Amino acid sequence: VQLTESGGGSVQAGGSLRLSCAVSPYTYRTNYMGWFRKAAGKEREGVSTIDRNGRTRNADSVKGRFTVSQDNAKNTLYLHMNSLKPEDPAMYYCAATRKFYYSDYGLRHPRIFDYWGQGTQVTVSS
Repeated sequence: VQLTESGGGSVQAGGSLRLSCAVSPYTYRTNYMGWFRKAAGKEREGVSTIDRNGRTRNADSVKGRFTVSQDNAKNTLYLHMNSLKPEDPAMYYCAATRKFYYSDYGLRHPRIFDYWGQGTQVTVSS
C-alpha cells in the first residue's frame, strides 16, 4: 500500500492550498485516514481525521480554516487549507488504516495508522 501526497507549495499568508493523498493500489479501501504535520523543531501534530462514514475532526489549531474530505471513487484524501498562517508551514503527511476508528482518536494516537506517505512541504510567507 502506498500513499502519495501532492499539492504542497509556497503561498502567502491568508492564501489557500489543497493537498491530495492518493492511495494505491486502487482496490485498497481505508476506513480511517488522517493528516499530520511536522514543522522543524516541533513535534508531529495531528491536523484532521476522517472516518469511513465521512465524519471529520480537526485540531483546534486549524478549526474553521482546514477541511478534510475524501473521494472514494478516486481513493484520494484531500486537505483544503484556507487562511494559511505563518504558523502553518510544515511537512504534511497523510496516514491510513483499515481498522475502524472514529472521532479524533487518531489525532492523539498516530500509531494506530498502518501506512504513511512521504509528505508534501507547505511554506507560508508573510
